[in-house]
Amino acid sequence: MAKDSVQPVVVIGGGPAGLTAAYELAKQGRQSTVLEAGDQVGGISRTVNYRGYRFDIGGHRFFSKVPVINELWQEILGEEFLLRPRQSRIYYNNHFFEYPLKPLNAFAGLGPVESFLIGLSYLRAKLFHIQDEHTFEQWVSNRFGHRLYNIFFKTYTEKVWGIPCSEISADWAAQRIKNLSLKQAVRNALLGASRGMDGQTITSLIERFYYPRFGPGMMWERCEAQLARQGSRTKRGEHVNRIHHRQGRVVSVSGRTRNGERVEYEGTQFISTMPLRELIQALDPLPPDEVLMAASRLRYRDYLTVVLVVDRDSVFPDNWIYIHSPDVKMGRIQNYKNWSPYMVPDAGKTSLGLEYFLWDKDEEWSWSDDRLIQLGTRECAQLGLIDSKEVVDGTVVRMEKAYPVYDQAYRNHVDTIRQYLATLSNFQTIGRNGLHRYNNQDHSMLTGLFAARNVLGERHDVWSVNTEREYHEEGTTALMNAGDRLVPARVSVPVAQAVQMLDDDAIEVAFAKLDPVALGAAVGVVFGLGIFLASAALLMKGGSVVGPTLSLLGSYLFGFEVTWPGAIIGLLESGLFGFGLGALIAGLRNWTLRGYARFARRRSDAERRRDLLDKV
Repeated sequence: MAKDSVQPVVVIGGGPAGLTAAYELAKQGRQSTVLEAGDQVGGISRTVNYRGYRFDIGGHRFFSKVPVINELWQEILGEEFLLRPRQSRIYYNNHFFEYPLKPLNAFAGLGPVESFLIGLSYLRAKLFHIQDEHTFEQWVSNRFGHRLYNIFFKTYTEKVWGIPCSEISADWAAQRIKNLSLKQAVRNALLGASRGMDGQTITSLIERFYYPRFGPGMMWERCEAQLARQGSRTKRGEHVNRIHHRQGRVVSVSGRTRNGERVEYEGTQFISTMPLRELIQALDPLPPDEVLMAASRLRYRDYLTVVLVVDRDSVFPDNWIYIHSPDVKMGRIQNYKNWSPYMVPDAGKTSLGLEYFLWDKDEEWSWSDDRLIQLGTRECAQLGLIDSKEVVDGTVVRMEKAYPVYDQAYRNHVDTIRQYLATLSNFQTIGRNGLHRYNNQDHSMLTGLFAARNVLGERHDVWSVNTEREYHEEGTTALMNAGDRLVPARVSVPVAQAVQMLDDDAIEVAFAKLDPVALGAAVGVVFGLGIFLASAALLMKGGSVVGPTLSLLGSYLFGFEVTWPGAIIGLLESGLFGFGLGALIAGLRNWTLRGYARFARRRSDAERRRDLLDKV
């Protein structure tokens, strides 16, 4: 067994989190050793090169609301970044919907009846709001209505996670589509890029983003090279399978190289990006049974990409397309050439990445590459995107444990593991799998940055990164400032406690505020389409006198009559009236809520003064 000399810091994992930690340490003059089990650095953010065709393990946009991360990206890669336009669509019911939402496109794809029912569903969600959100289904239905949830969220989400949306924690929605509401989607469609209450652009609606010329792996290969120049090593192909600890400290880690040779690395500080389930099972000695049990119950979703080389210079204009159709197994299609033209060696050809989300026990996971390429070719042709004869080459890449699963029990399991790991004073876990948190690349990097600064003597809680589910979803946190410590103020409280606190914001959390724009839009859609559909039904029925009763609305709607032009006039005028009515109702309701907050505050102040006198 080869045994390395003592290293001050050992980093397990050469993905964005691990390499960022090593890079930050190197900037401060601290050397480290990065142990990467694979043949490439970058983890899920690596770029694979197949005969000159480059592709991601999922698409990775370089956009962050965290200034220090944007600075790191520019510092490492600089002029190699391209500024790329975002274009993506949703494929549902044989129709392509623009995403983010475009009203006319959505109306054309859904039709007037479905649009009317969606408006009714949204109204119902606002009037009968689910107060205690536990599941993804409840979270989305509260904000968009159950019918829109069924169309644009349910099928795709269940493809990704392999479990019903009623079993997925609301935490995932709060992190992945935080700050986004129907109001923001409509505002973005009409006025441009949306911003949350904190003034930050909503991540889900970014219209342009930075992207490395040769894919995201370019960033991490460049980072690895800079580390080497500064004296820090990256050891590829070395899989850590034992973490040795005693008396509350980790003393070394050991594992095997790709050739089977056993290696061991000692250190004074250790940073790990290993999946928590694998990490707990690697501890020597093993932790208590309850910790082992918690780790064994964590789940991970696996992922594979079928790459097709198509003999056509342009297939579709999007960067990617979400596939919501249940008729095919694929969940998303990436068009790498539209991310960067340098991702293909031949401008006359296009490379497509068909993404399949699986469990490693699913039969497709063990299919041969040829069989998977045939499946991908058949499904892509079924969607009408290509002719199967145009596919001239292909390959498959598998990624285990790509997505930590947010089921209803995951948080309790993670809390148990976290409490135990806190007993190891020189050991930190970071990154997507190291925290069992579905982080974007920038959040994973931030955990690495904080871990490195902790090694250098600062105090940051890496577990607090990207925890908007636990904090006010649109409030300003320390993430917004490069040098600040991540200590956001907790504001999520139960109803009873909110009333006792008697804070206006807390009461608005407890009693969901109606959004005037969104409610107005929903009422306007219902009113406008109601008049239009009623007119259309009477016109198709015909008769000597068409719709005499409905025609009475002409006394209130200028120019309205039961004719096709009149139906359009009724649609527009009643839609505007409905918008005003809905906005007025929301405004009055919110005004009443604010008045109640002031009344409750005064009453509470009086009671506190009475209590004080009783204590004297």
